[in-house]
Amino acid sequence: MSKEFFEAVKMLEAEKGIPADYLYEKISNAIVVAAKHDYNGKDIVHCDIDPEKQKIKVYVRKNVVEEIEDPDTDLTLEQAQLIRKSAKVGKTIDIPLKTKNFGRIVAQTAKHVIRQGIREAERGKMYMEFQSKNQELLSAKVVNIDPVSGNVTLEIGKNEALLPKAEQVPGEVFNVGDTTKIFVVDVKETTKGPRVMISRTHPGLVRRLFETEVPEIFDGTIEIKSVSREAGSRTKIAVYSKDEDVDPVGACIGPRGQRVSNIVDALGGEKIDIVKYSENPEEFVAAALAPSDVCEVEILDEGAKSCRATVPDGQLSLAIGNKGQNVRLAAKLTGWKIDIKPESGFYEG
Repeated sequence: MSKEFFEAVKMLEAEKGIPADYLYEKISNAIVVAAKHDYNGKDIVHCDIDPEKQKIKVYVRKNVVEEIEDPDTDLTLEQAQLIRKSAKVGKTIDIPLKTKNFGRIVAQTAKHVIRQGIREAERGKMYMEFQSKNQELLSAKVVNIDPVSGNVTLEIGKNEALLPKAEQVPGEVFNVGDTTKIFVVDVKETTKGPRVMISRTHPGLVRRLFETEVPEIFDGTIEIKSVSREAGSRTKIAVYSKDEDVDPVGACIGPRGQRVSNIVDALGGEKIDIVKYSENPEEFVAAALAPSDVCEVEILDEGAKSCRATVPDGQLSLAIGNKGQNVRLAAKLTGWKIDIKPESGFYEG
């Protein structure tokens, strides 16, 4: 095995980021698998790779016996002493094999196993890389858009991942070369390699954007209690401050509304309602129905978590929202079923 072989492994390590030791182990196994064919698959072939001395030693370890039972694994004392004079019955002897004598089939087998090993290593590396970014917000570059399915291929670091049409914000348009923010929903190991599920519609995207923009959330002073979202249209986020002197809603809005404005821009103009969380369900439900005012919230069934919110007559449609969106998001945010009632008791016809 020449110097070029070791240089090629070093190059693979540099280019693919796969540890040389891992490759040497795979290559060693490949050579052993290939060479074993000449010994009916018996486990007597060994391969030692020494990158420092740039040497590969392949040998067969046989038993020195008085009488041969298996010609693949046994040698007589006379045969053994022709190779090493000090050989003794009951001991083993290592017989070096010349790698160039393995033949074309052996070389092809080794090459195939090495390629497979490199693929596995790349998959493993990709899995570890994405696993460390699971549930995180990442920047990604658009490299391809499928005109038929609408799926977008994104470049994330040295890897690529697919953003399905279903995980894209309705109405958003991508162009090759664009940079976008995505949320890593989950990473799973499959037989075809790691499967990375990414999304632009997941509530986790909004949660991470707030953590990025609001230092008080990042340092733990303010806690995001819940997020409900209808991507591309509206999001409600409930926040709570552990410090009485810090206003959670004000901190999230930021000076001159800059913090929330940055998040709205990143979401392509999606409306965001920032709600103050309360352990008191009446207060929490009333706050969650913003931007409408709420006169009163009455708990109907605590076990079933159902309540009725009374709102001024003129704000009934605002509280319910377009196609019921506002009350639907408020219910999702609070975990309560919310019935809306006008103050006069008369519903608009």
